[in-house]
Amino acid sequence: MSTRRQFLGSSAALLTGATLAPATLARGLAIPAAAPLSILVLGGTGFIGPHVVETALARGHRVTVFNRGSNPGMFGDRVEELTGDRDVNVGDGLGSLAGDRRWDVVIDNSGYVPRHVRDSAELLKERTGRYLFTSTVAVYDYDALELEDGVQVARHDSPLLPAPEPATERVTGATYGPLKAETDRIVRAVYGERATVVRPCYIVGPGDSTDRFTYWVERLIRGGDVVCPFGPDRMMNAIDVRDLATFMIHLAEADTPGTFNGVGPASPISNEAAMHAIRSFCAAPTTLHWPSAELLDEVGFATPMFDRARGDRRTDASAAVAAGLAYRSLATTIADTHAWWQGLDEERTARPRGWPSAEREAAVLAKL
Repeated sequence: MSTRRQFLGSSAALLTGATLAPATLARGLAIPAAAPLSILVLGGTGFIGPHVVETALARGHRVTVFNRGSNPGMFGDRVEELTGDRDVNVGDGLGSLAGDRRWDVVIDNSGYVPRHVRDSAELLKERTGRYLFTSTVAVYDYDALELEDGVQVARHDSPLLPAPEPATERVTGATYGPLKAETDRIVRAVYGERATVVRPCYIVGPGDSTDRFTYWVERLIRGGDVVCPFGPDRMMNAIDVRDLATFMIHLAEADTPGTFNGVGPASPISNEAAMHAIRSFCAAPTTLHWPSAELLDEVGFATPMFDRARGDRRTDASAAVAAGLAYRSLATTIADTHAWWQGLDEERTARPRGWPSAEREAAVLAKL
């Protein structure tokens, strides 16, 4: 467990936003880009997509979204909407993207299956300047990495997982990483220097449809006896979705090639430091409890966003920071996530996704 001095040092950096954004990004997104781009977003209605679209619009870019049309009119008349399916065997497939229409940049936020990604990448190859693909840190073969101070550290050029064997298109917890690794390779093979790949870790902040980080914000704000995730000294990686979206649009504007780990926060922190940072927003008396992984498994207590089944891992973001990735403070992310959640309707907040029940938390506390 980290010492008081270590905790205070890391918390100070987090709560003051020690890493400042480049001037052009820090002054706000209402500043128009020097050269407006035409951007095609594959997806656009999930968690990352709306932030990417809104960031692009705020910078004065022209945006087209391609998706299944499940949420039409989400952006009003500010964007062009094309409907279809990533799977060419479903309905009209990619038909609405056919022809000789060109875009300056394609941002692919919805590529999970290699065949789907290859089809769109090859279809648009001669009709876009840059293809920016949203990958994931789950593509890394962490077992092949050498330990650094007992921690598995993935860098932007670390080895990736092989494609799933036998071949499958079914996305599950087991196949997600290998499938994304293959789609990652496909984009880089098709586009070469015109490919930009961003590999985020856990994405947090307003609009998070997974409710993972939101659980810890809401639970710690309530105070009381809180069951924390396993491993207080394990490292926590997360990035605010708005920082990720800003970085992606920045890469598009700069026409930047390469592969980047879109991870945060600005300074590496432990699970314990993260819990204390969130707890600082709570006015009620709070006690943090750190159970073993075995006890959590015995009771069946889920720890959203904190995976206790793997080794301690960290992902290096130095290449991304050098290319313009900047962070807001964790304090801002926590406050904005809480405000967003409190602003949702009661039907939504009454059914959070994957939150452990108060009864299971009490069962853990009883055994402690």
